[in-house]
Amino acid sequence: MEDAFRMAMVSLDDPDTKVSSLPHSFLAVLPVTGASVSTLGSFLGSQTVSATDSSSAWLDELQFDLGEGPCWDAVRLARPVMEPHLRGRRGPERWPAFGRAVQQREIASIFAFPLSVAGLRFGAVDLYSDSPLDFDEEQTQHASALASAVARRVLRQSLADLDIADETALSPFSRRRVHQATGIVLAQFDVDAEDARMLLQSHAFASDRSVMEVADDVLAGRLAFSRESGAIEVDS
Repeated sequence: MEDAFRMAMVSLDDPDTKVSSLPHSFLAVLPVTGASVSTLGSFLGSQTVSATDSSSAWLDELQFDLGEGPCWDAVRLARPVMEPHLRGRRGPERWPAFGRAVQQREIASIFAFPLSVAGLRFGAVDLYSDSPLDFDEEQTQHASALASAVARRVLRQSLADLDIADETALSPFSRRRVHQATGIVLAQFDVDAEDARMLLQSHAFASDRSVMEVADDVLAGRLAFSRESGAIEVDS
């Protein structure tokens, strides 16, 4: 399993790996039947990024439609959500509408891992098994690490698709201000420079502003990123 995990992590870090291949990394490491990667909420919208099979895609769509299920809980709680016994009473007791809807499907267990970068939560990885399954500690750690790598790929690709301008190329002065703001976010969250920069870009998109405007607010102390709430806090 360890060799498969290392190979999967290398593949996820490879920029040539297609987004459509991301959920297949989980199948190479874990004894699950299917996997999907989805974005959730208002930031990037709710949609399936990629799925290994039709049942995985159906599970995503069902949760989007109902507004409940493990992927929503994983994003809300910022932690893995695992249900080894989805059939019978357990599923409907935990998720009334979702749990009832899956009873006639060959889905015995389901697991969801949040997609987040430096506290910004925007999606989830859903894994399912057609026979009862529970993760041990090592499998949970591997799934969480894979989800973290997938989160960076999805956010990076989403920001590129949104065509957010790279305003650091405008002038030496603007470059310095964005780099300074990136350094502040980096220190607040103890993350690397790429993650800090993606947070600035993400907030620029979410607030319909430019990266430069967001950087100026960070430098002036009007905008702070809070790990405690898992969201962006703005000081007035």
